[in-house]
Amino acid sequence: MQVLAEKEAEELLEQEGFPVSARCITPSIHMGLAFAKKVGFPVALKVVSSSIIHKSEVKGVRLDIRNEEEFRKHFESLMKIRRAEEVMIEPFTQGIPLLLGLKRDATFGHTLVVGWGDIYTEILKDIALRICPVDNKEVLSMFEELKVNALLEGARGKNPVDKKKLAAMIAKLSRLPEKYPNLRELDINPLLISDKELRIIDARIVFEN
Repeated sequence: MQVLAEKEAEELLEQEGFPVSARCITPSIHMGLAFAKKVGFPVALKVVSSSIIHKSEVKGVRLDIRNEEEFRKHFESLMKIRRAEEVMIEPFTQGIPLLLGLKRDATFGHTLVVGWGDIYTEILKDIALRICPVDNKEVLSMFEELKVNALLEGARGKNPVDKKKLAAMIAKLSRLPEKYPNLRELDINPLLISDKELRIIDARIVFEN
């Protein structure tokens, strides 16, 4: 079994044409700070380690870092986490967090999951499932099964997201097993969505040998 953690998983998804957040991964605070200044504050920082799966459980995610002083403090703190190897720096943006996943089922083959993302995925359990591959129309029907659909459509005065663009991206994701038949699991959590963009913030991929 081959496990691609965030760094490698996002590189693969980027190569396949999926919208991955701009990022810098480095153990150097000077290189990281230069990147933060280049893209502009605020930024987000995340610990990078081949042996840390759930970053939030080790307080390995720091959001909305607004200046150099905060950056230095949080970068140094993350590098002190046990088994920390590097720090990922990326622009901090807000949006609706979605979970996207692929999993190979012994009976049905690869299945697609779409639902509420971020740290409350397992608590809210707001998900829809289909057998891969799906087309855009089928993805739009999945949205209708989700509570988060109200946010996608622009609840509480927010602008609606481009659901057709989002559906096309998810349909494309559902076809990845055709190219990678040994794909066992793929998790994107979250995909941040706003009325302006789609951006993959975190991902993990598992392949069978």
